[in-house]
This record gives sequence, structure tokens and C-alpha cells, in this order.
Amino acid sequence: MTHLQEELFKLQDIAYRDFHSSLMPGVDKEAVIGVRIPVLRKFAKEYAKSGETEQFMRELPHKYYEENNLHMMIIGQIKDYDKCIEEIERFLPYINNWATCDFPVPKCFNKNKEDIIAKARKWIKSDRTYTIRYGMGVMMRLFLDEDFKEEYIQLVAGVKSEEYYVNMMIAWYMATALAKQWDAAIPYIQEHRLSEWVHRKSIQKAVESYRITPEQKEYLKGLR
Repeated sequence: MTHLQEELFKLQDIAYRDFHSSLMPGVDKEAVIGVRIPVLRKFAKEYAKSGETEQFMRELPHKYYEENNLHMMIIGQIKDYDKCIEEIERFLPYINNWATCDFPVPKCFNKNKEDIIAKARKWIKSDRTYTIRYGMGVMMRLFLDEDFKEEYIQLVAGVKSEEYYVNMMIAWYMATALAKQWDAAIPYIQEHRLSEWVHRKSIQKAVESYRITPEQKEYLKGLR
């Protein structure tokens, strides 16, 4: 066991491990230590000062789920955009679960929208489940407000996959698009442009959203 792994095990919460691992059916329970996210975030800030992060980020794949999350947190702290992209591209092929994949995007992405949209387009065309999901997540978080274009919905909605975690992200994206860009998103529901599963899940998520009006929710229910 590495020194880092020993430090992570000192932060272990068994009950949390048992609960959280049940939410990730594709991840071996033995690969989950059980460190709560706020605790890991605090650890990550200290670890970033240790001078060990460069070596840690080269040692792929990691053994534990928490190491993957720590890796994502370290990337999130990188302020230099080119360096950040280099590290995220190196790490994306090793992401093996939705929770690591869905971490907030690094802040430096916000100042490089033109380049990051090109990267997101590329990631969405990948054959790797979590690379696709990450690209969609970037588009959902950064390009459904003032930088929105209708073609972005078309890009995400056009993805055809048998992967549960890809389809779930399409539904999450569509529900968010209905909340933020109703006029552009609603035709995809009205005209059944999505697969049946994604169609129904998008409506379900939208109806559960506090950002959708009661009138919109009733309308969506009628489109199931």
C-alpha cells in the first residue's frame, strides 16, 4: 500500500463506503475506501501542496475510487488551461464510474469557451462511455446559458448508445435544456426525436426539476 493510500484509509467511513458503493454497480466494493467528498476535498487541498501530485497523476490506472476522485479534484485546481486540458485528456480514458466523471468542470474552462466546445465535440464522438459522458457534462454546464446554440442540443440528442450512463446523461442534459432553453429543447420531446428510454427519462427528470414551471410539467406529462 502506498503512503497516499494509507492516508486515505485513515479517513475511511465504512458506513459511507457501503452506502456509496451500492450507487455504483459497476465498481468493485473493494475498490471503494469510503471517504466522504467534503473530507476528500479538504485532503486534496493539503495534498496539492505536497509536491507529490505530478507523480501521482502519472500512476495510472489508480487502484481506488477515492484516488480517481482525488485526481479529478487536483485537475480542478489547475489554473493554466493548456495544462488542465493535457491532464484531463490523459485521465479521461481511466475514469470508470459516473461519480468521478461528474465532478464540476475546472474553472479555467469558463475562460476558454471556444476551445473547450471543440474538445467537448471530440469527446462526445469517443467510443468510451465516460469520455462521452464527460463531454456532454461540459456542454450541459457551460453551454446552456449565454453561450447556447441550438446545434448543441442536436449534437447531444443525436448520440445513439446502448450504454446506461451515456443515455442517463443525455436525459439529464435534455431536462436541463428544457429548464434553460425550453423553446429549443421542447421539439425533441414533441417529435419523439430521442430513443424511447431517453425520451421518458428526460420527461421524468424535467418533471422532478424545480426549474420547470407547473404548466410546463403538466404539458410534459402529456407527452410521455
